[in-house]
Amino acid sequence: MNEDVPAGPGGPLAHLLATRSGAASATRIRLEYREALVYTLGKAAELEHLIMLQYLYAAFSLKQRVDEGLSPEELAAVQRWRKTLLGIGEQEMLHLALVQNLLTAVGAAPRLTRPNFPLPPASYPAGVQIKLLPFGEAAVRHFAFLERPEGMAVDDAEGFEALERAVALPHDEEDEIVPHLQEFDTIGQLYRSIQAGLEHLAERVGADRLFIGPPDAQATEVHFRWPELVAVVDLASANRAIDTIVEQGEGARGEWRDAHFGRLLGVLDEYLAMRRANPAFEPARPVLVANVRPQANGAGLPIVSDPGTVRCMDLLNVVYEVLLQLLSRYFAHTDESEEQLETLAEISVGLMYGAIKPLGTVVTTLPIGLDLTGATAGPGFELFYDVDYLLPHRAAAWVLMEERLREAADFAVRCGQACTPALMEPLAKVARALQKFADQLAAAA
Repeated sequence: MNEDVPAGPGGPLAHLLATRSGAASATRIRLEYREALVYTLGKAAELEHLIMLQYLYAAFSLKQRVDEGLSPEELAAVQRWRKTLLGIGEQEMLHLALVQNLLTAVGAAPRLTRPNFPLPPASYPAGVQIKLLPFGEAAVRHFAFLERPEGMAVDDAEGFEALERAVALPHDEEDEIVPHLQEFDTIGQLYRSIQAGLEHLAERVGADRLFIGPPDAQATEVHFRWPELVAVVDLASANRAIDTIVEQGEGARGEWRDAHFGRLLGVLDEYLAMRRANPAFEPARPVLVANVRPQANGAGLPIVSDPGTVRCMDLLNVVYEVLLQLLSRYFAHTDESEEQLETLAEISVGLMYGAIKPLGTVVTTLPIGLDLTGATAGPGFELFYDVDYLLPHRAAAWVLMEERLREAADFAVRCGQACTPALMEPLAKVARALQKFADQLAAAA
């Protein structure tokens, strides 16, 4: 590594950006009705969800051993970057939970579904593009662009030019009742607009009528480990939740060096320095975005044809869907006891670390197929149906979640038997974890 180039948020890129700031955008989302607020919070929930998956995909793509062509020094750096990306991804999970609390607080259902990758062009404003990317300069630059503070003059990575948009519909901005996607430039700007909308509606309809959702249907640090995870019961707690999201992403009113934005710049500084020292340095596996099945929207992604890879990716997608069902049940529960809510939360976290993480790492070692020799797969996080299809009745919903976990556990065993010997133990470990979680769910039902 080049010792003359300091790494971290004090490196040359960060120094440059410390003096590059532009005027904050004058664009402001108008939220005149509760429906518009709920719609916009739903888009924010989707955005947090998708951005979290971006970080997980990039982290899983990183190599993990010296026999993958890394020196010990390079492996140590790659491990630091993986830890940073997973840490940011974990905070995005916190942000997703906080948005669910905001939705519940104003009387809306949780929003845990989202569009599949690749996203339809009109999903978000023209300058907000979300893609699954393996780790590299383009990925980290794009992540930093998405997390940039409002008013910060940061360029997106090449290939992410703002999409052309159709002519705007003739909305009457002064008097409209149907919500629609409004423009925002940064994630921080989106949340500051939500904050302003909450303040406007609290004044317009009264705080008592705005914050009508039950606090006990929200996530807090009682069941999850984040002290910042607060129940939203009034304007003050809503502002606290939004401040957490914005400050962890872009920084507290200009103090961005320890936020996601600054940490990403630190990774980018170090990566570029190591590439200068060794132009052949490649920290990521040859991961290519591919799906196990064609998308309904006709998106032209490569289709995985290797049978073993298809099975592992199907297993990952099923576990991911069960995880979302558990979270959806937690936020929209009916007569669950305190102990049952704790079980839902515990299994949700357990699935992330005991199944999603190891499976996400495994699939990046697997071939896509003979027509794409040399390329490996990555977790596509495909959803084949909405995750909120379960009945609102507790007993039936718990039976279906337990049943699906047991089916996934059995499938993991069969995957291990059908895959290469090197994958038998990782998949057997996942199978044991899934069986344990199914037993835990059955015992608490």
